[in-house]
Parts: sequence; C-alpha cells; structure tokens
Amino acid sequence: MELYKTVRSEAEATNIIEKSRFIAHVRPVSSKEEADAFVAEIKGKYKDATHNVPAMVIGDKFQIQWASDDGEPQGTSGAPMVQMLVKEGITNVAIVVTRYFGGIKLGTGGLVRAYTGSAKLGLEAAGICSVREVCSLEIKADYTYLSKLQNMASDVLGDEEDSIKFVIKDIQYTDKVVLSMMTFPEKAEELTALLANMTSGSAEILSQEIVTEKV
Repeated sequence: MELYKTVRSEAEATNIIEKSRFIAHVRPVSSKEEADAFVAEIKGKYKDATHNVPAMVIGDKFQIQWASDDGEPQGTSGAPMVQMLVKEGITNVAIVVTRYFGGIKLGTGGLVRAYTGSAKLGLEAAGICSVREVCSLEIKADYTYLSKLQNMASDVLGDEEDSIKFVIKDIQYTDKVVLSMMTFPEKAEELTALLANMTSGSAEILSQEIVTEKV
C-alpha cells in the first residue's frame, strides 16, 4: 500500500515566461530543519534574483505546510505551490522557485500559473515516486544460484502482480554470495519459499524486516 508520494532526488528546471526566468529547485527532505537549510542555501546562491519563493510540505500526513511569497503579491506564489503539492499527494519535499524579472508583469493569475508550473517542472525533473512498506531481506547462498536470481529479479518494484516480484539492491561477494533483496510484504513468504526450493534449503536468511522505501 502506498503511504505517500515524494521525489526521488534533487533537481532543478528552468522556465521562461514573458521574459522572466523561473528556476525551480527541488530537494527531498525529512524535516523542517533540512528544508530551512535548503531554502537558505538557494537564497544565498541566487542573492541577485528578484525573488526566491520557498514552499515545503513535510510528514506522511502533510503535517508541516509552509511557504512565503518573498515579495510577490500575497497568495500568488508560495501558497499555490503548497496547495499543488498537497493536492498531488506529494510530501517530504522543499521547493524554491527563483525568479529573475524580465520586465513584463504577469498579473495575479499569471503569477500563480508561472510559479506552480515551474514547480511542476522541477518535480518532474526530480522524479515523483511512491513511498511504501516493503520487506527487506538479506540472504546468503552459493554462487551457483546467483545468475538465476539475477535473471528473475525486477529492475524496480512497481504495482503488485500475481507473480513473485523482487529486486536485488546489493551483492556482497564472500565465501558465498550475500544478497540484499526487497519485495512486497505480502510476497515475502512466497519469496522465502522460492529461495528454499531453488537452493534445496541451503540458502540462509540472515535478516528480514519491514521498512519504508521509495519505489
């Protein structure tokens, strides 16, 4: 089950509207302190900009919602970005849209569209993903089974399917091969049964826990 949506990585995107240049900066964050530091960093980097408009939504229930218009007319920039994030179900993210004024006023509606549109471009560049509970396993097996497991593994965990679906996140090469694997919690029992059958019971499960992960 999806817990919420967030962004996969930090990114930026540029949008030119009526000669004004809008640069959207996006970063995944897990606390207001992280978000505040990001906002300060961008403002310091673009001191010569006309505006640096910040917006943030943090918490799995969108507990923290904050924005500033940074000199733009009230309610035309920061607040619409927060509203857009909440409407799209995106959290644990901070956005700063930097504007270099191009000499043409956009009006209230134009500003709202410019800032939210630029923020969406930044989000797309950062990659919107789901955060959900997954089962993380670490197993130890003979090298004989490595290539078969790699062939069976998926590149990413997407929507649930009838078949067993898992990804291999990491491989350690010791006297045997140690695999860090991830699957949906409801598929964990099937995966461990598959491993036992494939390896005739020789695979050793070193750890198994439920964690939250971007998928």
